[in-house]
Amino acid sequence: MSLKKLPELQAFARSGIQSFVSPSAMARWTPGIQAAAGDSPDNTISILDVIGEDWWTGEGVTSNRIAGALRAIGVRDVVVNINSPGGDMFEGVTIYNLLRMHQAKVTINVLGLAASAASIIAMAGDEVYIGRPSFLMIHNCWMVAGGNRHDFAAAAEQMAPFDAAMADVYQERTGIDTKRIATLMDKETWIGGSAAVTDGWADGLLGDNVIKDGGGAQASAIRRVEAALRSSGMPRSEAQKLLSEFKSSLSESAGAPGGLSDSAAKNVAATSLQSLIEKMKV
Repeated sequence: MSLKKLPELQAFARSGIQSFVSPSAMARWTPGIQAAAGDSPDNTISILDVIGEDWWTGEGVTSNRIAGALRAIGVRDVVVNINSPGGDMFEGVTIYNLLRMHQAKVTINVLGLAASAASIIAMAGDEVYIGRPSFLMIHNCWMVAGGNRHDFAAAAEQMAPFDAAMADVYQERTGIDTKRIATLMDKETWIGGSAAVTDGWADGLLGDNVIKDGGGAQASAIRRVEAALRSSGMPRSEAQKLLSEFKSSLSESAGAPGGLSDSAAKNVAATSLQSLIEKMKV
């Protein structure tokens, strides 16, 4: 077991409920933020993507991947580096429980962003450290729903226990009153590095020298497009076709002689994104 007596978090996926990355978290995520030392030493796990499997390559951070990494590490201390906008809450809960049950010390480093489902994962650390310019973001479970008013009422009723479970974990970590936690979640709260330490979300600040920005404009553009398609309610099969076209256009541009600068990559991504938007209107 983890050195801290962290609460088990039970939140199992239910039919008709799918949890996604919130648009505000995706907009503020910088995917290039990573540990300066990479994944060294070999007891390091990096969570530097959306939580859950994406729609075209199977990328993204899944509980299966984290379980495999923990098996490889064995009964040794583990360091988990996080820079994620969140994603599938149910996958995040499973990852939290995996880390909670690890039979050695777990150190969490929030390098850039630990939002939504990723903030739950961050709470699994025996020790939690955060960069001074980094953020935790907590909010109520974010989902896309469809149907009549009765369907929406039922969805809201089903989601309430998940929000309560997350609030319990945050309260256990920080000692902040549960009602106050619920209020922070209701209004979507962004907690900066220094405030996170002051208010008990983290144990200390990371030095600037342990964090670097490795770029990643293309990855950011791809994830934003996927988030927009998910929230539009477009069928997965149709969305995958559009995503494939989008990815191909970016890859062709990146493969041009000399490659692309970060600013050029952003321009290509913007053009490709506009093309996708036009197709979505048809």
